[in-house]
Amino acid sequence: MEVKNWIYDEFPEYTDTPPEAVRIKTSGEEIFVTYLKDVEYAVEDEVHLHLQILKPSVRNDTERKYPCMVYVQGSAWGEQNVYAEMCSLTNIVKRGFVVAVVQYRHSGQAPFPAQIQDAKNAIRFLRKHADEFNIMPEKMIAAGSSSGGHTAVFCGLVRDGEEFDKNLFPGVSAEVSGIVDYYGAVTLMMEDGNPTTINHKLPDSPEGRLMRANLREHPDIAAKGTCVTYITPEVEIPPVLILHGTKDMVVNCKESVELYEKLKSCGKDTKLYLIEGANHGGGEFWTDDMCDIVAQFMERCFVK
Repeated sequence: MEVKNWIYDEFPEYTDTPPEAVRIKTSGEEIFVTYLKDVEYAVEDEVHLHLQILKPSVRNDTERKYPCMVYVQGSAWGEQNVYAEMCSLTNIVKRGFVVAVVQYRHSGQAPFPAQIQDAKNAIRFLRKHADEFNIMPEKMIAAGSSSGGHTAVFCGLVRDGEEFDKNLFPGVSAEVSGIVDYYGAVTLMMEDGNPTTINHKLPDSPEGRLMRANLREHPDIAAKGTCVTYITPEVEIPPVLILHGTKDMVVNCKESVELYEKLKSCGKDTKLYLIEGANHGGGEFWTDDMCDIVAQFMERCFVK
C-alpha cells in the first residue's frame, strides 16, 4: 500500500478474511459520541459558567449538523453536579441530537431569575457558535430536570427582551422550538409541592434561598417564581413535554399535573407522561421507549 495523505473515500479497504475471523457489516450511520468538557459560555457576577457538550458524529458525513437539546441539570437551585446525568443523556445523543448541559449561577450566588438568564444565554452562545458544535441553530429545545425543569419552562415562557431576560449576545435569539420538562419543580406555591422538604417555603429551604424570602409569609413572591403564573391564552409558549414519576417524593407529581392542566386550559400544545412508580429521576426516564418519546416530540417541534 502506498503511504500518502489518503482521504477516506479513496483509501483501499482490507479484503482478506483469515479463517474463523468474522467480518461485521456497517452502514456508516452508527453514531459516535464526543464529549467536550467545560466549555465556557459566559462570566456573570465573576462566576465562570460552563457547558458540558455531548456531540454525535457519523462516518458518512463528519460535517453533519444536528438539532440541540439544551439541558439544565437539576440541583434544588443549589450548586449543580453537571455530570450527574451525562451517561443517561447519551441515549438522546444517539438519536441524533447534540446535548449541552448548562451550569447556572446557583441560589447561593444569585437569586431568581439569574438561573433563567444563564440558561437563555447558554442557548444564545450555542446558537452563535453553532457551526463549531455541529448544531442546527434553528432547531433548539430547552430541557431540564427538577429545578432545571423549572428553568427550562421559564426559558420558553420568557421571550427575548422581556423582564427576566438579560442578553449577553446582542442580536442572538434565545427562542426555542420546544420544552422537555423532566419532573420539574415548576411551582413554589403548592403547600405539599415538596413532600420531604420539612422546611418547605422557609427562608432556608431551596425555594426560600432561590427567592430570598419566607414564602409562607410572601405568597406574592412565591407566585413570581411559579410557572403557571405567567401562562395565559395570549402568551406564546412552544410545545411542552412533561415527564413525572407517580411516586416522586421530592417534587410532588401534582406540580406537573397543574402545569399540564393550565397549559391545556389555555390552548397550548402539551403532553404529560406519568411514569408509574418512578421516584425523583431514575432509569425509568431513560429507557429506549422514553427516549424515543422525547426524540419524536423534539422532531415534531421542528416541523413548521
